[in-house]
Amino acid sequence: MFLGEYTPTLDDKGRLTLPAKFRDQLETAYLTSEVERCLAVWPPEEFESRAKELRELSKRDAAGHDRAAFFFAGAQEVSPDKQGRIAIPPSLREFAGLGEGQVVVTGAFDHVEIRAVALWQDKKSRGEEALARQQFTGAG
Repeated sequence: MFLGEYTPTLDDKGRLTLPAKFRDQLETAYLTSEVERCLAVWPPEEFESRAKELRELSKRDAAGHDRAAFFFAGAQEVSPDKQGRIAIPPSLREFAGLGEGQVVVTGAFDHVEIRAVALWQDKKSRGEEALARQQFTGAG
């Protein structure tokens, strides 16, 4: 399970050091584009599940096919090096608006998400507001 928020730095070669808490679960992983211009790092079993979902959506309409084509074309198998870094290819950095410097890495339960700081601040604000308005009706 992936939880938490971290602010590592993307170096001039496009390498990102993954938080130590995530590395053991990501000895081999898949780096992909994801919704809202973020990147995702998936353990193999979760990547397979996401890939099947997108493959099914690709059969429904042209937009679904376009999403799946972009997702699979940019997907990369990655393994953290001895320093825990993964290399993010230029095409995925461009998609996510990542430049050299600080980025935000968050746990998203079954995968890890990587975002530009400004995009994370916007999403985090929306999430805070939505959670503050949430009415819980579970049995107590």
